[in-house]
Amino acid sequence: MGLVLGSGCLAGCGTERAVGPPSPVTSARPPATVAPCVLKVADPRAGRAARTRLLRDIDRYLAGRPGRIVFGAHDLVTGVRLGRGEHDDDIITASGAKVDILARLLLLRRTGLEPGERELASRMVRESDNAAADTLWRRVGAGGGMSALYRRAGMRETTPGPSRFWGGTTTSPADRIRLLTVLARGGAGLSAADRRLVLGLMGRVLPEQAWGVSAAARPGDRVALKNGWTPRPFVHNTWAVTSYGRITGPGRDLLLSVQTDRQAGEGQGIQAIEGLARLIGSRLDGLAPLSARPCAARPAA
Repeated sequence: MGLVLGSGCLAGCGTERAVGPPSPVTSARPPATVAPCVLKVADPRAGRAARTRLLRDIDRYLAGRPGRIVFGAHDLVTGVRLGRGEHDDDIITASGAKVDILARLLLLRRTGLEPGERELASRMVRESDNAAADTLWRRVGAGGGMSALYRRAGMRETTPGPSRFWGGTTTSPADRIRLLTVLARGGAGLSAADRRLVLGLMGRVLPEQAWGVSAAARPGDRVALKNGWTPRPFVHNTWAVTSYGRITGPGRDLLLSVQTDRQAGEGQGIQAIEGLARLIGSRLDGLAPLSARPCAARPAA
């Protein structure tokens, strides 16, 4: 009897349920979250307003400086263009013409520079060596040879210096931008290797000659430039000081040329160029602003 009762209790006495195989252990996880979809789109209205403010401030800056100061700027990434007097074509380049001489030489030496010419080119651009420029100016055919380069590059606002005076070449900021565009993107018959050589030398000018449009660079940007400076004893003992170059970095490929004349001295010209370059470089990004917008909802399937 006791055996039967015991068997019955084993079968189902009490309120406990039979224990089955153990369930797998699951860890508590927070519910998955989906980041909101956001689009970055151009904001033309904000860009126009920023441009108006910058040009107003540039005009105020230029009005407060002596002499003549003209400039041209083009960002190849955003397409932004700026300028004041960018087609003034009577401003002397001085040593700024040395890059032109090298570009013409490279067009003539399709199988490579002759022995010693690479060293001359380096001294001419990196050190702004006048004797090297004299030698290469003669080899490229002086003014006649340079005119051929300018026609090929579409630089209609540049006139080579007379006779042996390469430093008397006159140009405009717009034409300096055209030359920089050729160096950055190609054209005028220059190969990729030619352009790397020229920009490489411009990127390694002596530290004491790295002033000028480099003031537009942000920390970490790369700069390739060429400057020119010369006294003008027959123009009321004033100076012409110029700087042009390429500034590249995240979201930026800025081509900038600033030219001055009738400056009281070299230092005054450098100060004017750097003040303007700094103003442009610090506010350039605001001329092509992006605004955040939520993505459009997808229709239900």
